Amino acid sequence: MQQPRTQLPLQVTVGDVTIEAEVADTEDERMRGLSNRDSLPQNRGMLFVFPEEGQWGFWMKDTRIPLDMIWAAADGTIVTIAKNVRPESYPAIYKPVAPARYVLEVNAGFAEAHALAEGMQLQQN
Repeated sequence: MQQPRTQLPLQVTVGDVTIEAEVADTEDERMRGLSNRDSLPQNRGMLFVFPEEGQWGFWMKDTRIPLDMIWAAADGTIVTIAKNVRPESYPAIYKPVAPARYVLEVNAGFAEAHALAEGMQLQQN
């Protein structure tokens, strides 16, 4: 996957669908994420971009909507999908099984509805 742009919306294709993704590529944006939102439009999400691959952990602190979390390596290969992560799961921390550089958060049920699986590719359009 190429280096994401900070212009919005960034289009990311995964499986058979294209998502308009807000980009969180600073520490402050990554910490804030999708917290304190009451909804997320269909086929929208947030792409978290880290400076390097790592075991980046996520939690649902102050997040009000259930999410699917999709971790991808630097080349865009999906390494882990956490499905239907609920707000009440806080303070549990979710991590990938292999190093990742990107995390795409979308509405819960998205991964299942589009048959997303580890090994598939996230691609920037």
